Amino acid sequence: MQANLETLGSLQRKLNITVPMADIDGEVESRLKRLTRTVKLDGFRPGKVPFTVVVKQFGPQVRQEVLGDTLQKTFGDAVTQQNLRVAGYPKFDAAPPADNASDFSYSATFEVYPEVVVGDVTKAAVTRATLEVSEAEIDKTLEIMRKQRVSYEAADRAAENGDRVTMDYVGTIDDVEFAGGKSEGQSVVLGDGRFLPEFEKSLPGMKAGDSKKFDLKFPDDYAGKEVAGKTAVFAVTVTAVAAPKLPAIDAEFAKTLGVEDGDLTKMRAEIRGNLEREVNARLKAKTKERVMDALMEATKIEVPKALVDMEVERLQQMARQDLASRGIPVNDNIPLPADIFEKQAQRRVTLGLILSEVVRGQNLQAKPEQVRALVEEQAQSYEHPQEVVKWFYQSPDRLRDIESVVLEENVVSWALATAQVKDEAVTFDELMGNAK
Repeated sequence: MQANLETLGSLQRKLNITVPMADIDGEVESRLKRLTRTVKLDGFRPGKVPFTVVVKQFGPQVRQEVLGDTLQKTFGDAVTQQNLRVAGYPKFDAAPPADNASDFSYSATFEVYPEVVVGDVTKAAVTRATLEVSEAEIDKTLEIMRKQRVSYEAADRAAENGDRVTMDYVGTIDDVEFAGGKSEGQSVVLGDGRFLPEFEKSLPGMKAGDSKKFDLKFPDDYAGKEVAGKTAVFAVTVTAVAAPKLPAIDAEFAKTLGVEDGDLTKMRAEIRGNLEREVNARLKAKTKERVMDALMEATKIEVPKALVDMEVERLQQMARQDLASRGIPVNDNIPLPADIFEKQAQRRVTLGLILSEVVRGQNLQAKPEQVRALVEEQAQSYEHPQEVVKWFYQSPDRLRDIESVVLEENVVSWALATAQVKDEAVTFDELMGNAK
C-alpha cells in the first residue's frame, strides 16, 4: 500500500491510496476457495461445487466485497501511519479497477480535528451569580402555590382584574361572521392574557347580564391570516362573574403539598429545601454559561464543518422528539431548517473540543465518587430516591450523561479557581426569569 497525503485547507486533508491488485486478487481467490467448502447449489452436493462454478456464480460479488473491505482497512492503516485524527466521515472517490490494472487506487477527502491550545484563563474575568434563599422567597413561592389552587365564587358585582368572566360573543367583519369569532359559555380570567389585550380591556365593569359592542383591530402578524390586520366588531354578553378565592395557609393546605401531618413548619422547611435545590441549580447553570463564554473567548479555534453538520442533525432529531412529546407529530420528511440550529451546533462543538482539552490537560476526569454524589443529588427531588439511584446505575448511557455533567462541573471549578472571579448578587425574580 502507498499513501500520499495532501493538505487542502487548514483542516481538510486528502489521502491518495494505491493498493497492488495482486493483494486484492489473492484475497478474492482465498474467499472463493473458502466458499466452495460451504456453498449450496442445485445439482451439487455441499462442499463438492467446482471452483470454476463458484467463481462464475459469486466472483463479481466477492470482488466487490474485497474492494470495499480493502478500502476501509487501508484507509484506517493510512490514517494511523500518518497520525491523523479524522473528524466526521470521509468522502471516498474510487473507480472499479480495469481488468488488466496492476493497482487499485482511490482517494479519501476528510477533515481533521484542530489542535486546541487553551488560552490564558488566568486573565479571564468571570462573574459568579449568588443568591441566598430567604423567608421572602418562601412567602412568594407559597403565594404562587395558593394561586395555583385558586377557586372561584359567584360575585354579584362588576368584573374586576383577576375575576373569572363567563360570556357569549360574536365577532363580525363587514357585518359577516368569521371563523373562530363566535363562542358560547367561554370563560376567561381577566389579566391572564389568554385573549387579545384589547378584548380583555373591554370586560372589566361588566356584570352578569350586561351586553356591549366594541371594535377590535387584529394585529398584522396575527396567527389567523384571514383576519390579520382587519377590524372586527364584537358583541359580548356576560353570563357570570366569579371572584377568586385563595386557600388559607393552614394544615389542610400543607397536606395538599404532601405534608401528611399538616405541620406548617415542616411545610416551609420542605419548600425551602426545594427552593434551594432549584436556586443552586440555576446559579450553577448561569455561572457555567459565563465560564464557557470565558473559555471560548480565551481559546479561538476553527471547528470541522463535518462535526457541526453532525451536531445540527442531532439537534434536529432532538427537536422532533421534543415536538412529538408535546403531541405535535413531525414527519421525518418534513425538514427543520438547518440554519436555525447552526449557531447552537457551532457553540456546542467548539465547547466540546475546548472542554476535552481542558479535561485532558488538567486531569479533570470524572471520579466514581463524584458521579455517585451527583446521582444521589438528582434523586433527592423524587419520592423514592434510592429507586432513582438504582435506575441510573442500571444504564451505562444514563451514567455517561451524569459523567458528562461531572466533567463540566470539574472544568467550571477549575476555571473559577484560575480566572478572576467577581461575585454578583441576583434577585430571585431575575434568576427565575420572572423579572419585569
